Amino acid sequence: MRYLVVGAGAIGATLGAYMARAGEDVTFVDKDPEHVVAMQQRGLTIQGFAETFSLPVRALRIEEMRAAPDPPDFLLLAVKAQHTREALSAAMPAVGPNTAVVSLQNGLNERTIAEMCGAERTIGCFVNFSADYLGPGLVHYGSSGALYLGELDGRMTERLRALGQAVGHLGKVELTTNIWGYLWGKLGYANMLFATALADESMGDVTRRYPQLMVELACEVYDVADREGVRPEAFDTITPDLYWPREAQDWSRIGPALERMAAWQLSSQKTKSGIWRDLKVRHRPTEVREQPGRVLEIGRQHGLAMPLTARLVAMIEELERGEREMSWQNLDELEAMRQASHARAPR
Repeated sequence: MRYLVVGAGAIGATLGAYMARAGEDVTFVDKDPEHVVAMQQRGLTIQGFAETFSLPVRALRIEEMRAAPDPPDFLLLAVKAQHTREALSAAMPAVGPNTAVVSLQNGLNERTIAEMCGAERTIGCFVNFSADYLGPGLVHYGSSGALYLGELDGRMTERLRALGQAVGHLGKVELTTNIWGYLWGKLGYANMLFATALADESMGDVTRRYPQLMVELACEVYDVADREGVRPEAFDTITPDLYWPREAQDWSRIGPALERMAAWQLSSQKTKSGIWRDLKVRHRPTEVREQPGRVLEIGRQHGLAMPLTARLVAMIEELERGEREMSWQNLDELEAMRQASHARAPR
């Protein structure tokens, strides 16, 4: 099998490196010329929580892709969500009519890929391991995490099993009949992570300080999933069925679950989110419009207000524009909104 990794950043480089080291036929593609040259000349280095290794790899700039006599069996798309259309359009000359496209991204990019390539050529992927791009040819693999693969229609297919074997070189991978459930499950968690980036603090510390806010942010997303007919799935320390529906919440169970989540966040070598890194270190736009922003649009189509998510999206956009500073005050504002809404809710 041949694999084309488009977007050799944190996630794509980490997964592709483990696959290539195991002998899989992997080609890396990225738009950053310095990163590509570094991989071509020095190879790719994964600085991991358990091991560090370097290996020679094939690497191309995205504009260097050409039609190949032997197109890849799988295109592993690992660009930021807002670059999905651009990257996929650029990659199309290099892929064949039977190439399956796999989103290693956060959000609902499978919808975009299916629109561009066809649902029958799209495979869903849920990724929750942590990694950071540190510089040309160097990626930090911060901690392991859940990894699920699934056909969009829930079938178990031979290509899914083949992909699972190759991806499994990184670690445990599971095949699922409910990939949408995992994607929506993570979108609830993503709302929490975007909130943690409002302060220059660790994810775990924010979770411990604002537990009820974290849960309500997730619940606003799970309201939308319910309207979409999706059952969010649990993964790692994230347990959607403890949070939603609200009327079934039991804080004697939620409290310890959130503490486990905070402890897990703090145990990683990566204690702050990729969202925080985009804002504070790389000074580039986050995926806010393609994750909570997209869920907000879908929710509004169902008549859901989602006030906390709407305010969160606005705050992150202000941080991107330099109109707001990271601070606890941002979270205090969201928490005040939550308390006011709770006070007004019918008993």
